[in-house]
Amino acid sequence: MIVHVVLLKPKPEITEEQRQAIVAELRLAAAAIPSVRRLRIGKRVRHGRPGYEHLMAEDFQYALLIEFDDVEGLLAYLAHPQHAAIGMHFVQSAAAALAYDYEIEE
Repeated sequence: MIVHVVLLKPKPEITEEQRQAIVAELRLAAAAIPSVRRLRIGKRVRHGRPGYEHLMAEDFQYALLIEFDDVEGLLAYLAHPQHAAIGMHFVQSAAAALAYDYEIEE
């Protein structure tokens, strides 16, 4: 399985309503792309205990995990027109973002 991991730090001026709209559009786009096996979206949890949490140089508040059967599925997703629409949201709403792809054992 391939997992496309995106960490996102929204611009401070992005409202909660705008965030919800982006998430809704992201879910619709993922549903329209056949190679997407599963999409998961999460918000960072802060526990306040000493340790790694305080060592993070930047606060990426959201994580997106998009799962594919294989690299070909990831490439199909990246080439899909819906992915271009998703990308525009990130460009417009993100103060910072990271994206990585990982091969995960089942």
